Amino acid sequence: MKRLFSFIAILTIIFVSNCSRIPENNDPVIGKWIKADTQTTSQNSKTKNEWIFNDVYLGRFHSYQNERLDVITDFRWDEEDGVYTISYPGLENKTNDVVTITDSENGILLKNIEGKILAYRQN
Repeated sequence: MKRLFSFIAILTIIFVSNCSRIPENNDPVIGKWIKADTQTTSQNSKTKNEWIFNDVYLGRFHSYQNERLDVITDFRWDEEDGVYTISYPGLENKTNDVVTITDSENGILLKNIEGKILAYRQN
């Protein structure tokens, strides 16, 4: 009887573990995107922003000012009909970014609805 119970328990564990597969997300936005700007002012300020998208509709945003980490926060992203919405729940003063992926001679870009470049894909 002990063997039968052990055998049934093992089968139950195998059956339950096989039923809980997470579907794979191969969205083209997954990866690292960067935008670097040099502003010509009296201080010659350099700004660099990074977005790291992962496959569970979350990511990490970094903003550097003169190579010093200025802002770090998590973000959420969602895709609907090729349009991506990036929301920053940790930053009250940052509005959502609504972007699309575009191929160009300069590489793969994230562009906002107005056609301005938000970021370049980093390889």
